[in-house]
Amino acid sequence: MHTNTDYRDSWINPRIKIAALWTSTMFIFAYVDLFSLYRPDIRADIEAGEMFVFSIGQGFLLGVTLYIALPSLMVFLSLVLPAKTTRMANIVLAAIYAVTIAGAAVGEWNYYILGSAIEVALLAGIVYYAWTWPKTTEAASTAIRDERAAHRV
Repeated sequence: MHTNTDYRDSWINPRIKIAALWTSTMFIFAYVDLFSLYRPDIRADIEAGEMFVFSIGQGFLLGVTLYIALPSLMVFLSLVLPAKTTRMANIVLAAIYAVTIAGAAVGEWNYYILGSAIEVALLAGIVYYAWTWPKTTEAASTAIRDERAAHRV
């Protein structure tokens, strides 16, 4: 009796991989920040109206909302923007976020450093999949252009 031990592995579109990586990154963002609420020093800072070196106010909360909104939107935008646009947006945003996350982890507690390292690894995956995005052949590009033109008529 012969048993086949090879498993079929289907090709996954880079858009789906990138959207999944942004989603995973957002989960780590959320949980690391939630875990920070267990720290007495963080709770004391919040009670004093401060977060790190910032005063908690409308400007700070607007900035944090924008900071979180971009990767949240990238989950969707990675699936719907044109390939060239989504590729470049993912490379640039993931690189910028990796730098800001690494910078924020300096001098932090171990859970925060671990969470930040995971986030940076996920963001590196985004850059990798966007950078190595497969190119189409000339024939496929022509067929895609023809199909788009047919739908515009």
